[in-house]
Amino acid sequence: MITVGIADDELLIRTGVRGVLDRATEIVVVGEAKDGPGAVDLVRTHRPRVLLLDAVMPGTDALAALRMIRRHSPVTRVVMLAAPAVGDLLLPALRAGAVGFLPKTGRAEELVNAVRVVAAGDAILSPAATRSLVDHVAGAEADRRDRASHRVRALTKREREVLVHVAKGMANAKIARVMCLSESSIKAHVSRMLAKLRCDNRVQAALIAHDAALLG
Repeated sequence: MITVGIADDELLIRTGVRGVLDRATEIVVVGEAKDGPGAVDLVRTHRPRVLLLDAVMPGTDALAALRMIRRHSPVTRVVMLAAPAVGDLLLPALRAGAVGFLPKTGRAEELVNAVRVVAAGDAILSPAATRSLVDHVAGAEADRRDRASHRVRALTKREREVLVHVAKGMANAKIARVMCLSESSIKAHVSRMLAKLRCDNRVQAALIAHDAALLG
């Protein structure tokens, strides 16, 4: 079973998200919270595999809550829920350890798929979040590009190819099909690639790939 926590100040959002997830047989919602401190307490108590965390809650610093959650429960994978207008929080949230960024207006099946994907160890970004990353790359400072390029040079040609696919948001199974390799081989390449880049997760690696202009 995939255990999930929901943290959002709006009862309607929490109820709607729970209703969607309750229809998935392998997902169980273990708790809800209406603010950042409540989200931290939820994680301490239940250690959910996935936490859906509202990016903007009144009176709450979501990024501070995210950092505390990552400290108290590194196994909990945090997906930020946000309105399109908060794109400026994308990069700080990803750098703080979030593994996904989804709009609150998304379809039910997208939410369920996101929970499954991040629980399996992958990251997920909405199309709007991906566009924000592209904008970030366009404005990247020269020294950040240089640092990213230097880190990427430590990768083998195969690992760099895997990194490009990861940066495009592809899951291991799809990368395996594209590269005509086994999924276990891809997992091994991803692990070595993350270690060499000194990244905790695939999203952080994707940021480096974008900064290094590997996607053209």
